[in-house]
Amino acid sequence: MLGEGAPAADIAATRHAYGLDAPLSDQYIHYWKGVLHGDLGRSIRYNQTVTKLLAQRYPYTVALTFASLLIAIALSLPAGVYSAQHPNRWQDRAISVASLFGLSFPNIALGPILIILFAIKLGWLPVSGSGGIEYVVLPAITMGGSMAAILTRMVRTSMLEELNQDYIRTARAKGLSERTVVYRHALRNAMIPVLTVLGLQFGALLAGAIVTEKIFSWPGIGRLTVDAISARDYFLVQGCILAIGLTYVAVNFLTDVLYSVANPRIRQ
Repeated sequence: MLGEGAPAADIAATRHAYGLDAPLSDQYIHYWKGVLHGDLGRSIRYNQTVTKLLAQRYPYTVALTFASLLIAIALSLPAGVYSAQHPNRWQDRAISVASLFGLSFPNIALGPILIILFAIKLGWLPVSGSGGIEYVVLPAITMGGSMAAILTRMVRTSMLEELNQDYIRTARAKGLSERTVVYRHALRNAMIPVLTVLGLQFGALLAGAIVTEKIFSWPGIGRLTVDAISARDYFLVQGCILAIGLTYVAVNFLTDVLYSVANPRIRQ
């Protein structure tokens, strides 16, 4: 902030202003006291409170993460169920290969490819930035692709186990349609392990947002974290990591709550 040739007096004054001249134990206690009161410090680079910056950027990251989640669910559920209905056939093998490809392709490579293809070559979508819904499509596909691959394999495995249960044979023997058997009975019970993976992968999406937001210049917490690290804005880095960590904890708590919705027996 002051430059390499700053006078020693200015450096000492700045350190005192940010409390960096106090013992580490005092700095630690002071920081958590501030956190409990909603004070995360002041950004050196932006000269704004960290709380205000997070409030501005957090909605963008949440919107991108939920868009990625919706894409992943929309792709994985029908693919996983269809694969489980046709085990060891060419349809199952094709979906398995596509899932393996999605797992193996990192965001840092998929993002630029999507930009070149859909933004530069075809001109269908904007290259970067934020605005209307068209701006979120490419980054959401970039983040949701790998998650869809993981969920597809999980849905397939869980559905295969459920489709071989006695209650499924009983439902078919009673004359229920295959659609009712699969989607109303089997899929609902198969969602318990899928929800576990879904909650964990939500945290992975937040981590993946750091790379994706930088590639697409998306103004979320991920990009803010990278910029803060580059500027050695430690107060802002701490605030960003704290926000991501708290979101991870909250999502895992909500995942536990959803267990009882998917399977009422868990309530007991």
